[in-house]
Amino acid sequence: MRKALIFGNGLGMALSPNHFNLAQVMHDVWNIAHFLTPEDKRLISLTLGHENAIPQNEEQLDVLHQAVTACKTLNNILSPNLHWLTAQGQHFPVAVAKYMHMVASRLHLTDADLPASFITALCEFIQQTNSHVATLNYDRLLYGSFIDRGILSGYGGNLVDGITNQGFDSSNLERLWGRTFGYYLHLHGSPLFYTDIDGRIRKLQRHEISTFTANPSEHIVLTHVAHKRSVISASPILTTYWHYLHRALQEATQIVVVGYSGCDIHLNELIAMYGAYKPIRVIEWAAAHHYQTRLGQWQIVFKSTNVVLELQDNILNNYAW
Repeated sequence: MRKALIFGNGLGMALSPNHFNLAQVMHDVWNIAHFLTPEDKRLISLTLGHENAIPQNEEQLDVLHQAVTACKTLNNILSPNLHWLTAQGQHFPVAVAKYMHMVASRLHLTDADLPASFITALCEFIQQTNSHVATLNYDRLLYGSFIDRGILSGYGGNLVDGITNQGFDSSNLERLWGRTFGYYLHLHGSPLFYTDIDGRIRKLQRHEISTFTANPSEHIVLTHVAHKRSVISASPILTTYWHYLHRALQEATQIVVVGYSGCDIHLNELIAMYGAYKPIRVIEWAAAHHYQTRLGQWQIVFKSTNVVLELQDNILNNYAW
């Protein structure tokens, strides 16, 4: 009974809320000495509203995304003797991309591990069912555990993400020769992804990523919700993952959403589409939620009365998939 499991940032927040707090990470990266030039910082701050503003959340990044897009557009209008932008303006998209990549890298690099009982139960379920897994976050919590336990192990594992030693190719996700693997979909990208000099998308090994280097990655969806679709469509690997999300949701007998805020409209629309005639199970931190009120909110988000809500004191105590 194959399911589709979609994980938000809730796993990290349940494990270590300080480390996985986006606002704190964005602040810390902003203050890395000599990482961004004073001029780049000033330009970024101005898009947030005033000269001393520091990025703290995705909701702030609307104008910043528009500024980067405008710079990219002008950079692509070639002229032999004249450029629309100053040298700083030409470089601005690269500076912003490096900042976003470093934020994602900081979220990825952690010594914390998911509780053994939680990951064991999850891995056993995936081994039994080849259920699909899709992630919205940038940490290594699931990714590292799945590699260590053989869930992600090329075509010999239960899940495939389409990246081999030769790089990414959408054909790598096709099931041939009777294979029945599920999909591991990095829906909002990963700091491990990069484009090599030949234009091929590749993935760093876990030990190759650090907090001292950043690349201007085009494969990270850290932006205002209004622009996430455009970032996804600009990345071949992310476009493919969202294409296969359709297939994963279609194949699934149940859609399970774990630790997700419900704020990504582009995802909600797909869940609503494929969850119209199958159960949608939502597992989230109880916080101060009133059950009936929260259930009603999820029913509105997913446009369905098929929602089953589980409010838990700690979502890492969930072992039944």
